[in-house]
Amino acid sequence: MSASPLHAVEQLQLALASCGISTDVNHGYDVAVLSVWADLLVWTDGSVYRWWTGQLSPKTGQRLYAVYDVGNPAMVARCVVERYEELRRSHPYRHPVPMLAAPV
Repeated sequence: MSASPLHAVEQLQLALASCGISTDVNHGYDVAVLSVWADLLVWTDGSVYRWWTGQLSPKTGQRLYAVYDVGNPAMVARCVVERYEELRRSHPYRHPVPMLAAPV
C-alpha cells in the first residue's frame, strides 16, 4: 500500500533538513514535489521518489531518472544530497536581483 504523496515528500523533507538542506513542498493531483535546487526536483506518487540524475541515455538521448522506494527516506536523502552537491558546484547560488521601485 502506498503512502500519501504529501506524507512521503514530507518525510524526505525532514531527512534533507537533518542534512542542512532546506526545501519547498508542492502537492496536488496525487503527486507531491520537493524543490531542492536548480534542476533538482524530487517528486513522488507515494510509492517511489524520482528525480533527474543529470544524465541522458546514450541510446535515446532521454533523461535518466533515479527511482527509489519511499520506505527509507533517510537513505534516499543521502542520494539526493549527492546530486545536490553536484549541482551546487555547477549552479552556484546567486542572490536575487532587488526589485526596483516603480517611478511615482
